[in-house]
Amino acid sequence: MITLSKSSRPTASRDTLVILDNVTQLRNLDLERNDRQYLTEQLQSDPQFAICDVSGRLFMAHLVSKAERSVQLEKARRAGDAMAVRLNAAKRLDAQVISLQDGASLTLALAEGVTLGSYAFRKYKSDEKGAPTLEKLSIIAKEVTAADVEELTDICEATWTARDLVNEPVSFLNAVQLGAEIRTLAKSSGFKVEVMERARIQALGMGGLLAVNKGSIDPPTFSVLEWKPKNPVNKKPIVLVGKGVVYDTGGLSLKPTPNSMDQMKCDMAGAAAVACAISAIAKQELPVHVVGLIPATDNRPGGNAYAPGDVVRMHSGLTVEVLNTDAEGRMILADALSFGERYKPELIMTIATLTGAAARAIGTYGTVVMGTAPDGEFQKLDVAANAVFERVARLPFWDEYGDEILSDVADIKNLGSDLAGAQTAGKFLARFTTHPYIHLDIAGPAFLGKRDSYRTKGGTGVGVRLFYEFIKQRSKSPRA
Repeated sequence: MITLSKSSRPTASRDTLVILDNVTQLRNLDLERNDRQYLTEQLQSDPQFAICDVSGRLFMAHLVSKAERSVQLEKARRAGDAMAVRLNAAKRLDAQVISLQDGASLTLALAEGVTLGSYAFRKYKSDEKGAPTLEKLSIIAKEVTAADVEELTDICEATWTARDLVNEPVSFLNAVQLGAEIRTLAKSSGFKVEVMERARIQALGMGGLLAVNKGSIDPPTFSVLEWKPKNPVNKKPIVLVGKGVVYDTGGLSLKPTPNSMDQMKCDMAGAAAVACAISAIAKQELPVHVVGLIPATDNRPGGNAYAPGDVVRMHSGLTVEVLNTDAEGRMILADALSFGERYKPELIMTIATLTGAAARAIGTYGTVVMGTAPDGEFQKLDVAANAVFERVARLPFWDEYGDEILSDVADIKNLGSDLAGAQTAGKFLARFTTHPYIHLDIAGPAFLGKRDSYRTKGGTGVGVRLFYEFIKQRSKSPRA
């Protein structure tokens, strides 16, 4: 993780990243006239990014263009990533950001792009070839405070950690190890956690989680995370539920399509998002009571694996007819949702790499959302999503989708028709909570096959920044 700091004055010999909103502001920098003119011509042609070599020192600039604020912020992040690519290619160890404009959020977005764009999962690499080298980034900007830099550090560190977890193979990160990683996060961040093992899960009657785990030689875990500050703004907590399927073969309904299992270590991206978002929330001591629930297991066809046709009694008491063992995420999330009833939450949210239907609907460019919560909650989520550019697309949640999961032999079944798969999965989950509910399906953006700017190849950490921003905005609300 890059070390971010606030500095009072620039260093003449250091590689420099500049953000400005008018090319005439380049006059404020110690540059030769020819270099300044060269940068000006580039920015007039392409405001996004300009670069100049000044006596061996890289000098890069981003001109803020006229656009909606969310677009301006995203362009700044992408410019920061482009700068990070150049710095790392040149094997630079440190650089400085100089702001010549007054928007703190834009300066921080540029630094965020540099930081997130410098991520790489190197744990299992035996050499340093191609590894990012950038270690330090100082920010010289009157509009940015030391507290701003500390907050950005916590957010980026949480996103890096989520990416690490998603990129870890199941040979290391089984359900038990995921629980251990969450304990480590809790210790370093200041939130409480309880990691329940199989005996406790059985005592709670979590039939869905236990059913999915039957094919595995590794036991399941169920983690309960809680950040409860003094005098929170909410009397009832917000509950975040993350899918923790550490590896998914599809079970006996083995995934049939080519390459469909290659990325299934990422099926716990929802769990990573919840744990790491709560980590950042706790480090920043946001005055919002938040609970995280993470059911975890792998899904394999071995042993006494659950089978199509089985009927499973869930934690809530509802019975489920299993039609497809690859619809396992909803089985474990359902138990967590009904466990969450004890908190009487003002809002409960699930996040999961749940359905291919969601990815097919909107691709990797955003997250599908749906649920029973009031429109106002979706509007707040949309505001947060635009702020961090983890955009959300709300799908209809009509009653008819619920009719598709009615079963002839049990209360419901775990699969609808071959149409509207994202919504029928959402309707399944909604049966297990009586509180305002939002479901986020991150099947598209959770794991990328190629780099998309600062969203690096592999695990993206999607959901961490979104949840943090959503809770932060809520912390500014009047106390209930």
